[in-house]
Amino acid sequence: MNARLHLDDPTLLEGLATRVDAARRLLREIADDFSPAAFACSLGGEDMVLTDLILGDRLDIEIFSLDTGRLPLETYDLIAEVKKHYGLALRLYYPRHDLVETWTRENGINAFYESVDLRKGCCFVRKVEPLQRALAGHKAWITGLRASQAATREGLPTRSFDASNGGLEKFNPLADWSEREVWAYLKQHAVPYNALHDKFYPSIGCAPCTRPITPGEDVRAGRWWWENPQSKECGLHSKRA
Repeated sequence: MNARLHLDDPTLLEGLATRVDAARRLLREIADDFSPAAFACSLGGEDMVLTDLILGDRLDIEIFSLDTGRLPLETYDLIAEVKKHYGLALRLYYPRHDLVETWTRENGINAFYESVDLRKGCCFVRKVEPLQRALAGHKAWITGLRASQAATREGLPTRSFDASNGGLEKFNPLADWSEREVWAYLKQHAVPYNALHDKFYPSIGCAPCTRPITPGEDVRAGRWWWENPQSKECGLHSKRA
């Protein structure tokens, strides 16, 4: 992919150093002023940058991930690699089995392909409800969102108030980062990442809802590819946030 070419460009690396310094300062501020804080790690490239920064600076920020029960094998492999590389056993939150059983019984195992409402219902059961449990009792949460990832993320702020997840601060330290900057950091610091990124999967979610992209497509074109780009969010990141 073009974003992964010429990652040793001096101009790129100079700008990256500035971005990294700003992200580290913000993460320290969150750890100091918004404890308890949590980082929702999706295990994408951006989230591995934040994982490396948080653990490298030994910040008091909880790191967790959501296991929807339908993740790709490569994502589970990365969870194991994170433990091997950093000594961190990610705290995993799972869907409530009763909600999954009810949704699949009433709609079908792959009903998310049939409509946006059914897809969002599946995302609520497998992602949103577990996230709400994970964030309970926290003052702030952190994401790896970037403004340039998708039309639904244009104008993404670095900080906002998230009323939809219980009323806490939400921070996006990489909001202004480019995809090239993310990959330059991963290369420069030898950070482990999902093997699917090497197979034209720039954005990775559940296995049935993620496909590789072709040259020229938007980086999130492979997520819920059967939907209009304006509807392609799972509910974790509400516009109200």
